[in-house]
Amino acid sequence: MNDVGLPRSAVLRDARPVLRERGQREVFCGLTSIVWLHRKMQDAFFLVVGSRTCAHLIQSAAGVMIFAEPRFGTAILTDRDLAGLADVNAELDRIALSLLARRPDIRTLFLVGSCPSEVIKLDLAKAAERLNATLLPRVRVINYSGSGIETTFTQGEDLALKAMVPLLPATDARQLLVLGCLPDIVEDQFRRIFDALGIGPVAFLPARHAQELPGVGINTLLLAAQPFNGEALRALAARGAMPVAAPYPFGALGSTAWFEAAALACGVERATIDRALQPLQARAMTALAHYRQTLAGRRIFFMPDSQLEVPLARFVSAELGMDLTEVGTPFLDRQMVGADLDLLPATATLSEGQHLEQQLARVRALRPDLTVCGLGLANPLEAEGLSTKWSIELVFSPVHGFDQAGDLAELFARPLNRKARLAA
Repeated sequence: MNDVGLPRSAVLRDARPVLRERGQREVFCGLTSIVWLHRKMQDAFFLVVGSRTCAHLIQSAAGVMIFAEPRFGTAILTDRDLAGLADVNAELDRIALSLLARRPDIRTLFLVGSCPSEVIKLDLAKAAERLNATLLPRVRVINYSGSGIETTFTQGEDLALKAMVPLLPATDARQLLVLGCLPDIVEDQFRRIFDALGIGPVAFLPARHAQELPGVGINTLLLAAQPFNGEALRALAARGAMPVAAPYPFGALGSTAWFEAAALACGVERATIDRALQPLQARAMTALAHYRQTLAGRRIFFMPDSQLEVPLARFVSAELGMDLTEVGTPFLDRQMVGADLDLLPATATLSEGQHLEQQLARVRALRPDLTVCGLGLANPLEAEGLSTKWSIELVFSPVHGFDQAGDLAELFARPLNRKARLAA
């Protein structure tokens, strides 16, 4: 083990019991991921083919004023479309071409499927193929599903990135590819750290411009930055990329382990790793010390929502001293979260999937100090005297890396501090 750090090789606990639940779920759909994807890819437009409900959801989640012109929109299916009285494909082509004529800055158009478009069996793959025949090379059209029928909301990003994988050029060059949508400020910080470690070239998927596609091949080392991109990771691995297993870069110790795993895979010497990472780790741990005073010993319950639950549970347990009552996650992808899973305390209950009523009964019985849950559950639980943290805020906020360690801890401390001030 490092002087202050996570084990370099943890004992696998594949035999850990998992409570698997199937029943009523409470979660946003995959369309929500457009909120951060459209901010990241500055030359892309996300056109949802869906209902007015889809349009209201995305606009509400993004907080966009009605007179703004963001890089996402909804082609609304009307009663005529659903009844087969209109040629849906012709209408979709007309809307897409009209949009691109008005927005010449758009170089990549994502056609995003929804529950309504999938129910009527609208083939968006054929639509993308048809539009590409007309628009390439000026505009590339890509399709993926953001339907919430069987997915959780972060899987929208996973499916969007997976749809991009076949378009990546082949390369035999040795490189590191970081997978997962990161805020620009975090990406810039990570590039500086990789430079200090002597790792390069480094590419990110998605890049800031959707047309800037990184190459992939047998000499590509693949480092996941988000635990919910399992389908995209496996698609890249099928093209020869080699995944690097590591805890996710949440907090001081998680960030150290993540960069260390990349450095060791790239053959960086131990002295260089320590020289580059130790000052960053020390600074992050200083930022965390203030919040540890508030959070150590507090009991926390993670309800399944974003697939960030296992890495975040590792963070609050190992770095903030919180007591894990239950760690629920929509899907337990051991390939993606195995390194963090192995670092969870054996006393933590792990659950996969959701039976909402049964899980709420456990929350009420345990009455944890903090419950991490979706927006739809937060207010009812608050009304019962339980402090909550919106899980979606942990997805929308910059929380990765050393410099954001204190900000991440504050997101967990804020509800408890607010409750203490109100009580006073």
